[in-house]
Amino acid sequence: MTDLIFEICVDSVAGVIAAREAGAHRVELCASLIEGGTTPSLGMIKRARKVEGIGLHVIIRPRGGDFLYSPEEIEVMEADIDAAKAAGVDGIVFGVLKADGTIDAALTERLIARSRPAAVTFHRAFDMTPDPFAALETLIALGVERVLTTGQEATILEGADTVAALVGAAGDRIIILSGGGMTPRTAARIVAMTGIKEIHTAALAPVGSGMRFRRPDVFMGGTLRPPEYDRLDTAAGDVAALITAARG
Repeated sequence: MTDLIFEICVDSVAGVIAAREAGAHRVELCASLIEGGTTPSLGMIKRARKVEGIGLHVIIRPRGGDFLYSPEEIEVMEADIDAAKAAGVDGIVFGVLKADGTIDAALTERLIARSRPAAVTFHRAFDMTPDPFAALETLIALGVERVLTTGQEATILEGADTVAALVGAAGDRIIILSGGGMTPRTAARIVAMTGIKEIHTAALAPVGSGMRFRRPDVFMGGTLRPPEYDRLDTAAGDVAALITAARG
């Protein structure tokens, strides 16, 4: 399976470099992965673009939560798309829904036009739709290049049957991008089960803080918060292990 394409979800320039070193083809650059990913800063995008030898797709998501956006939030998304394009990204990633959970086709079409000539991926808002096959046909009709999904389940292993069915329904009309929750142990089996050709996953490992002086009872976030002195970042060794395993 040497023709597999690997996209790694990252939230730092170090992550972009690690993904490249491990042999990934591109990254999806995000902020706030604890919320499922939000739009990274323009400074982050510009610095990531300087990393040569790897494709750069950027998520456009103004906040966490659902995918039903206000007019003001849509204006923010359009401005962020403009900024990302100006920074030279290869792809734009977004997803927008109506209140009934179906794809907001009119808004998707508007954002696609705004994104061109960059490639467009419709992200896992797809997994929040009531009928994934109807949603797939909508995205195909709109000309989206790829859709990110775990088969409307928490992980691709749980959603493998639906992902396989979506791959069959898609044919060569749109790319099914999948892999959430994939590990080196499950990678080859998932590829065989689903028939996916493009894999999207994260490979995060704990990175300790260099701070010697610490205040353990002071926090910058709310009640649900990550540790102040530890973080997760992309591990090149884990990405490489996943790529090797997926290729069988």
